[in-house]
Amino acid sequence: MAGEQLQATSATADGEPGSIYQAQKKIYPRSVTGLFSKWRWAMVYITQLVFYGLPWLEWGQRQAILFDLEARRFYILGLVLYPQDFIYLAGILVISALGLFLFTAVAGRQWCGYACPQTVYTEIFLWLEKITEGDRSARLRLDASPMSVKKFARKASKQVLWIGLALWTGFTFVGYFTPIKELGVSFVNASMGSWETFWVFFYGFATYGNAGYMREQVCKYMCPYARFQSAMFDKDTLIVTYDEARGEPRGSRSKKADPAALNLGSCVDCTLCVQVCPTGIDIRKGLQYECISCAACIDVCDTVMDKMNYPRGLIRYSTQNAVVQGWGKSQLLRRIFRPRVLVYTAILLSVTAAMFISLALRSPFKVDVIRDRTSLARIVSGGKIENVYRLQVMNATETTQQYRIAATGLPGLTLASESTFTVDATQARGIPVTLQLPYEAASPGSHEIHFEIEALNSPGRVIEKSVFLVPR
Repeated sequence: MAGEQLQATSATADGEPGSIYQAQKKIYPRSVTGLFSKWRWAMVYITQLVFYGLPWLEWGQRQAILFDLEARRFYILGLVLYPQDFIYLAGILVISALGLFLFTAVAGRQWCGYACPQTVYTEIFLWLEKITEGDRSARLRLDASPMSVKKFARKASKQVLWIGLALWTGFTFVGYFTPIKELGVSFVNASMGSWETFWVFFYGFATYGNAGYMREQVCKYMCPYARFQSAMFDKDTLIVTYDEARGEPRGSRSKKADPAALNLGSCVDCTLCVQVCPTGIDIRKGLQYECISCAACIDVCDTVMDKMNYPRGLIRYSTQNAVVQGWGKSQLLRRIFRPRVLVYTAILLSVTAAMFISLALRSPFKVDVIRDRTSLARIVSGGKIENVYRLQVMNATETTQQYRIAATGLPGLTLASESTFTVDATQARGIPVTLQLPYEAASPGSHEIHFEIEALNSPGRVIEKSVFLVPR
C-alpha cells in the first residue's frame, strides 16, 4: 500500500530503532605455533604444491592432467577418458562422498581444519596480511588509526600480494582446462580467449573475496557441510573438546598460586583460545557447528598449560563419550571400529574396487554401429542381399591403431568392404561397412548379427550387435 514501507529495524529497549541484523565484527586471529599448526602448514604446502604443480607436469608429449572440454577428452596421466566414460566421474564423486562420510564419522571436521581450500587459502592470505600489516595487535591498531601514508602503503602492499596470488590461482585453475603453456603465452601476449579471460578473473576474484574478506563467513553461512555434519556425527566422533570438569570454575591467578586453594579449575580465563580461533567461537561453550577442528585452540592452550606447569590437554581432540566417561586412548581407539564406521568402510572399499576393476577391464577402443537409413536393404548383382552400416570407431589410446572387422550370425554372410582400417591416436572415425548375403540363405525379416572389431596393434576386441534385414 502507498505510504507503507518495510523497514529492517526493530525497537530497542529504550524505544530507539535498531537494526534487526546482527553486526558482524571482523575477526583478527592471533598467530599460534604448535604441533597442529605445523600439521596445518604441512597440508598447505602439500595441497598447493599439487594444485600449482600438476598442470606443469608432462606425460609423453602432452600435459599430464588436462580436461580438454573443447576436444571432449580428459587426460589423467596415461588414461584418456571421453564423454562416454561419464560413469567414472560419477564413481569418483560417489567415492569422494563416501570418503567424506567415513572421515567425518571418525575424525569430525578435520578436513575443514587442514585441507579444505577455503581454510588453506585463508591461512595463506592471513600470512600475507601478517607480513604486510604485522601481528594481531598491530593490525588492530592499524585499522583503528586514521589514514596516513604508512597505513596506505601497508594496505596497498597487502592488496598487491592478495591480487597477485588470486590471479595466479585463477590462471592455474584454467590451466587444467586449457594447456597451461599455451595459456601462459597467450597471457603474456594479452591474446587469451574470452572464456579463458573470464574464468581466470572469476576464479581469481572468488579466491580474493573468499580468503581475503569473507573467510569464516563462508564456513559458517555458505558451506553446506557445517549444516549436515550432525547427521554424520555421534558421541564417538573425534572433536575438539574442552574438559569442563577440569577447567571450571575458571579464573585468573598467579603462576605460583594453588588453584585448589582458590577453588579454581585449570582454565586461567586468558581467552587466547578465542583469539586464535579463525571462526571466532569460544570452544569452552561446547561443540558448535562453526568449529572447523583446526586445533589452533589446542596449541595455544597447551602453551598456557606449560607456562602454568599444569598438565596439557585441557582442550584436546577427544570424543563426547571419552570426556564424560574418562576413557583413555586405548578405549577411545577401540570405539573407532563401531558399526557406522565399518559400514562406511565396507561400502567405500566395494565401490573403489569396482571402479578400479572397471578401469582395468576398460576396452582401449569403442564402437557404435549405425544402420544406413537411406537404404535399409537392397538386392545387388549376383542375387545377393546387401545391407549398409556405418561403424563409429573411437580410439581411446594415444597411438595410431589398426583394426579388423568381421561379421557373424548368418550362414554365408560376407564383408563386401575393406576389412582393415586405421584410426589416429585419441580420434574417432566413421567406417562404411557393407554386408552381403545369398538371396535364399535366410528367411525374410530381421536377423540378429554381430560385428567383431579386433585391434591388431594391441590386445582388444569389441563385439557389437546389430540386425540384417532380408526383404520379402
